[in-house]
Amino acid sequence: MGKPRFIYYTATTLDGFIADEADNLDWLLSQPIAEDGPMNYASFIRGIGVIAMGATTYEWIGAHELEVGGPWPYEIPCLVFTHRDLAPVADSVHIVSGPPAEHRAALEAAAGDRDVWIVGGGDLAGQFADAGMLDEMIVSIAPVTLGSGRPLFSRRFDLDLVEVVRNRAFACARYAVVGPRDDPGA
Repeated sequence: MGKPRFIYYTATTLDGFIADEADNLDWLLSQPIAEDGPMNYASFIRGIGVIAMGATTYEWIGAHELEVGGPWPYEIPCLVFTHRDLAPVADSVHIVSGPPAEHRAALEAAAGDRDVWIVGGGDLAGQFADAGMLDEMIVSIAPVTLGSGRPLFSRRFDLDLVEVVRNRAFACARYAVVGPRDDPGA
């Protein structure tokens, strides 16, 4: 059994935002995508053993899924990274604080022979990258721009394009994370 990979799997607008300034995802939910097409969610999630989630995404799921009577959408363990006092909404949810490196062993143990999905936030994915805990980014790029909002990824990193395909309206790209870029201003 090898070590799990840490993967940031997300969607973005063409101008690099994962949500608008009000954390709205209407831009994403209105785009056509083939559920069984290339780089689809169902195939991806089968390879995931644990989720590392940001607090804003956790709260968005609570407001948009749970408050309308839906169940918590994940059966696999989910570690929610936050500095706030949040309550777990399911037995599989664990609220944690501190940097990702402090939780690496727990994430790897929970993942088992599967991978870790970093979901909900370019900043959280950036924290994982800063800790050397981001192996891959899988990004579905929608044909829409927002002009502002929550950025896809707010760090200076080099990536290596491994694969690119089209899934209806989305350009889907898989990148290997190479490492941080030098800051020319430093």
